[in-house]
Amino acid sequence: MKPRGKSVKLVSKSAAPPATALAATGAELVLGVDGGATKTRAVVVDARQRVLGEGIAGPSNPLRVGVQAAVSAIREAIDRACRAGHTRRAEIVAAEMGLAGVKRADLRERMHDALASLGIPTLEVVTDADIALFGATGGKPGLVLIAGTGSVCCGSNARGQKVYAGGWGPIAGDEGSGSWIARRGLQAVARASDGRGRETPLVRAACAYFNAAKPDDLGTAIYAPSMTHDHIAGFARHVIECAKKRDAVSLAIMSDAGKELAAAAVAVIKRLRIERESFPVGYVGGVFNSGELLLKPLRREILRVAPEARLAPPLHAPAEAAARMAREQLQLALAG
Repeated sequence: MKPRGKSVKLVSKSAAPPATALAATGAELVLGVDGGATKTRAVVVDARQRVLGEGIAGPSNPLRVGVQAAVSAIREAIDRACRAGHTRRAEIVAAEMGLAGVKRADLRERMHDALASLGIPTLEVVTDADIALFGATGGKPGLVLIAGTGSVCCGSNARGQKVYAGGWGPIAGDEGSGSWIARRGLQAVARASDGRGRETPLVRAACAYFNAAKPDDLGTAIYAPSMTHDHIAGFARHVIECAKKRDAVSLAIMSDAGKELAAAAVAVIKRLRIERESFPVGYVGGVFNSGELLLKPLRREILRVAPEARLAPPLHAPAEAAARMAREQLQLALAG
């Protein structure tokens, strides 16, 4: 979702000792969490930036699943990471949580109250775009594009300005995301089935994916009360597969997806006024597994506006980037 506002620093209300006291004893484990609409990933990292353990759990976007379900997924991912790393949550000194859907200050405050029970002395909550940006640029000026179930672009310049574009969710936006590609694919299926549009193997793929005996049954399947947004978004991978097999309809959808993501990046670049500067544009999310089907039109559109921009994979995955941000917060606390 579209990030807005400042991060919220959380201090556990438990009886845990302060982070400075724990760090002084050498217990310098930090935690990074990447929470999205589909899954939550947590990593426990030591003072040498080594990942000791990783944990995966369900979605933790509070706008999609609610605060309590989001906290439950976060807790499960953390506990799994601790078990994998043969450590305990009580040994974690600081944590950074990048979550989708926490743009509103009131929602961040609610997450603050709910997460206090984790007992982590110093905990900061930011958006998923913030940790992805740090992972893409290492904290230096540049951009990151996130395209998973949803999409958003975040960037910063040398003057410390941070700008966002996109991230408006499946109704108002998320252009170029998995849910957007899936919707475009289903629209193409409907047009082809009616004879209003070009024939495409997406029709057969949609029937198989949604367990419909024939195209006429697809409407019942996709509008069923039990149908979830995430399941619909999962159809995007079939659009990508058809595009890789050179289906013209699917190729056009993927090209448009690249252009839509580029439009968000260009908006950020212009607002940051870095058109003539050299900077990285990192990309994160499952949609980018489509490779050049998406990257080629994306790269072309960005370079038209910012010729010195460099499209590249991120330096660090979002969860690892969050852990590095937690480490920086810890060092600032110790320095203070």
